[in-house]
Amino acid sequence: MKNTFTSLITVTLFGLFSCTTNNNKTIANKAHYDKYLHTEIKKSIAKSHQELNFWDDKLNNNPTQYVYLYQIAAASSSLFTESGNIFYLKEAEKKLVALNKKTNYSQVGALRGLARNYISQHRFKESLELLKQAELIGEDLNSTQKMLFDVHLELGNVDEAQSYLIKIKDFSDFHYLLRVSKWHDYKGDLASAIKYMEKATDKAIESNNKQLKIWSFTNLADFYGHNGQIKEAYDLYLETLALDPANAYAKKQIAWIVYSHDKKPAEALRILEQLSTQHKSPDYELLKAEIAMFINNDSLKEKALKKYLSKVAAPAYGEMYNQHLAKLYLEEFNDSENSLKYINKELRNRPTPASYNLLSWYYYKNKEYKKALEIVTKHVLNKTFEPEAQYHMAEIFKANGLHKEANQLKKELLESSFELGPVMTSEILKI
Repeated sequence: MKNTFTSLITVTLFGLFSCTTNNNKTIANKAHYDKYLHTEIKKSIAKSHQELNFWDDKLNNNPTQYVYLYQIAAASSSLFTESGNIFYLKEAEKKLVALNKKTNYSQVGALRGLARNYISQHRFKESLELLKQAELIGEDLNSTQKMLFDVHLELGNVDEAQSYLIKIKDFSDFHYLLRVSKWHDYKGDLASAIKYMEKATDKAIESNNKQLKIWSFTNLADFYGHNGQIKEAYDLYLETLALDPANAYAKKQIAWIVYSHDKKPAEALRILEQLSTQHKSPDYELLKAEIAMFINNDSLKEKALKKYLSKVAAPAYGEMYNQHLAKLYLEEFNDSENSLKYINKELRNRPTPASYNLLSWYYYKNKEYKKALEIVTKHVLNKTFEPEAQYHMAEIFKANGLHKEANQLKKELLESSFELGPVMTSEILKI
């Protein structure tokens, strides 16, 4: 298996690390994070269940008060976040669809609630239609426009996204700062992305809003990781856990630091095993598989892959794992037919540079190098700066005899070796 898991995990984890950090210094300390691995999350889940039951009872006793559907959906969404169980996200969708039908799709809050649920499910086109309707109604327009920016950016509608960023411009607003930060990251300007995310974090701390602090700490940590500030990223993940001891994302990121920077695969696997007993996301199996490959443990790799495929086969996941499945079938299973099926789904749903990157990689893997280069030049080059896409471009340039361009990308990629992980780094060295 070549290049599979590093590219998958890079996407799933939003990326970490650059070799600008001292590679010889261990950053993660078991004494810092171990207490959070054994945090009892049943209490927070029980609280959300209590909330869900409360609003269920209210609705049963007052069936005409359909506004309770929104509260039920909110409790179900919380349960999805806390447990990773896709069932709760789908239950929230059902309640939000019912609410919108009851209100004839005329209430902005209900429209945005369903749009937000669809974003979580990667159903961006459906989300966009709901937000357009909310925009026409006009109530609380600024909040709708912020979500329109998010969805247009996810769909690769860059001009539209920029137009909404201009409409919501307000440097005193946390939510604007967060979005302008992500805009600069999308455009490849990491320094500006960090600057604005730091400003957003300051706003969150000033507000003393727990959720905003968690949101900003994890986003800023990701950007610090991109920039090679791994110790700063690690510290922010710990701060996140201090606020929310059950936060699965922060634990997953610490596992990546332990594996990719500290080169402690057994400890990283221990973190992931504990995490996956508490949180049911399929993503952890991909990281386990990559670590298994790194330590040459074929049986562990096979077990993790089998578990991953079993989980994402559930119909409830819908379009959420098309990109990952396309890569697995192409790189791990040498199944071009199935891979192309998922690539085409992704292109229909999200015709972004990242999706075209998948298509170019498909042609490269099938030795259609000129076709791969044509797609890269037209749809990927200077349109995305994700390391995975840069790696694919380097291989495609090399295959087409463009050695100068390939070597330049190779040099840049080696500066992101911790973000990509040790497995892909070994492949980059061969370019």
